[in-house]
Amino acid sequence: MNQVTKGQWNGYDTYILNSGRLEVTLLPRLGNNVIGIKDTEEQREILRKPDESELAFYLQKPYHFGIPMLIPPGRISKGQFEYGGTSYQFDQNTANDNHIHGLHRSQAWCVSDIEEDEDGCAISTEFLSADDPKWIAQFPVPLKLEMTFRLQGTRLSQSLRVTNLGSSPVPFGMGYHTWFLLDGEPHRWTLDVPVEGIYTLNNELIPTGEFSPLGHLDLLNSGLNLKDTDLDTILKIPEGKPAEARLQRDDGYEILYTADRSYFKHWVLYTKGIADQFLCIEPYTWLPNAPNLNLSDEETGLIRLEPGQSVNLDTKISIQKSPLNSERE
Repeated sequence: MNQVTKGQWNGYDTYILNSGRLEVTLLPRLGNNVIGIKDTEEQREILRKPDESELAFYLQKPYHFGIPMLIPPGRISKGQFEYGGTSYQFDQNTANDNHIHGLHRSQAWCVSDIEEDEDGCAISTEFLSADDPKWIAQFPVPLKLEMTFRLQGTRLSQSLRVTNLGSSPVPFGMGYHTWFLLDGEPHRWTLDVPVEGIYTLNNELIPTGEFSPLGHLDLLNSGLNLKDTDLDTILKIPEGKPAEARLQRDDGYEILYTADRSYFKHWVLYTKGIADQFLCIEPYTWLPNAPNLNLSDEETGLIRLEPGQSVNLDTKISIQKSPLNSERE
């Protein structure tokens, strides 16, 4: 199968990668968001996909669907920080005049390449931050963003390449707010993810730089059933452990989400209230409010990009059917 075809969503072009088992729908002109992954064998939508009637809501909060990019992720106190002698002021778009979820929303990306071969299919896209006046006003150093989506069988790989086109170093952080469906059956799903602590938040939901024990969430290290869970939690990945989250249904149907541990240092888990339809599994490179915390870049995950420097940030989602109680690969 391994082909890329074009479709439409509310008059915007979509690109559909098809491996014969998965159909991945990309919406480049509205944020370069993967708005859908369908398992054609199971006839199951894997992600929260926006309906065409939800265009207005999507434009207002595009990070509520699919695999949206957060650049940078999470909250920043008062939207303000200084770095390398440059002052940054992001939109104050939450209660208490803080900022949340970054500058990347519904910008139009350009498709630069499409590939189809025996092993899979791929689409590459790119965006220049200087083309967005709102972005460059808040983050005045220009960036080039390039993304490659590659589908091989039951595995989707995303590779984001970020290049500093400016003349001064910049702080960079990103994450994905990935909306996995639980089909209204959270009791059937178990999440297994190596973590060692919870980042403490203040009363404005901003990290303090400290972290607390896992408590009952220690079950994440062996398998936490999602029944009655209520999560909006930033978790630390232990040194020497992979950035790997395994979401498994009671019949062995499994979603494995992995990220490059060199850069992705934190997970955020979010159920939008008591778990029912959704579990957001969110890999973050930086800890929210990173530039304002009295912590090292190694701890927060803040990436310092020198002029002309690039960084590649890789993640993968794969679907499989495994024997129950299988050991971690």
